[in-house]
Amino acid sequence: MGVGPHIGLEWYDFIQQPERMYSRSSEPVRFERDCPAVLVPQGDEVELPAGSVGYITQGLGGSFTVFVDGNLFRIAGQDADAIGKEPTPPLVLPEGADDDAVEELVWHQLRTCFDPEIPINVVDLGLIYEAKVLPHPEQPGQRLVEVRMTLTAPGCGMGEVLVSDVSDKLKLIPTVVDTDVELVFEPPWTQHMMSEAARLEVGMF
Repeated sequence: MGVGPHIGLEWYDFIQQPERMYSRSSEPVRFERDCPAVLVPQGDEVELPAGSVGYITQGLGGSFTVFVDGNLFRIAGQDADAIGKEPTPPLVLPEGADDDAVEELVWHQLRTCFDPEIPINVVDLGLIYEAKVLPHPEQPGQRLVEVRMTLTAPGCGMGEVLVSDVSDKLKLIPTVVDTDVELVFEPPWTQHMMSEAARLEVGMF
């Protein structure tokens, strides 16, 4: 995702080793159709042609990171069929569910959002500063979710991709028809905002 001014050496070493994501145990893949993708970590939108071959290096939260011709690409969940994968099943919300039930699903969905380079969700990574469920101002019975989130580094090329992923995942929640996802950089992210599980994942203990 990039390196910010408050990153420790352990974190720097972790994100500077893309080869760690690729191994002989990575699942081989062949694209069955032309597929939109995002180049990682630059964030550029590209199209991978049918017949492209590579390896799935990360399949978390419904999206996939693939290694093709020496580059990493993010494949969105709605394009999972292009690599022979099933899309994520729809979410179910009981009829008449209150805001607390919706908020529980909000945090569940946020935990399905991952940086394509890092096998840690944005919640455990400490990128979500606030998430609020509100009545939609124009559609009675529907909801708006406001999120304030940050990045590990302000110049991260995947920032808008992550924002879009968060918004798309939240709109899959029944009754959530709109989102307001704001990128903020105060307070600046530090590795101390990561959960204990996340710090263990990157070897910070």
